Amino acid sequence: MTYVVTDNCIKCKYMDCIEVCPVDCFYEGENMLVIHPDECIDCGVCEPECPADAIKPDTEPGLDKWLQVNTEYAEKWPNITAKKEPPADAKSFDGEAGKFEKYFSAEPGEGD
Repeated sequence: MTYVVTDNCIKCKYMDCIEVCPVDCFYEGENMLVIHPDECIDCGVCEPECPADAIKPDTEPGLDKWLQVNTEYAEKWPNITAKKEPPADAKSFDGEAGKFEKYFSAEPGEGD
């Protein structure tokens, strides 16, 4: 098992999860984060820290797509170990449907 970041992180990109991760398995894209599934130790401390409720265990039904997204982009994006401020308009995107199709960016973030 691993945890995965799902679509509600897109354009919200809160980083509370990064502060609590004991193994630094988060990677930063332009407008979302992903978890490297091979580095995640399944401790679960990140899940309740996410204000957008975007982190889920991959054992929940229907998350195969998100496991693939997390796996692919954790290999391409830079590691991030320090919390940054979320986008100023993050709250306005929280809970919006269809965020992957509308807003996902494959571009990397800055990382640390």
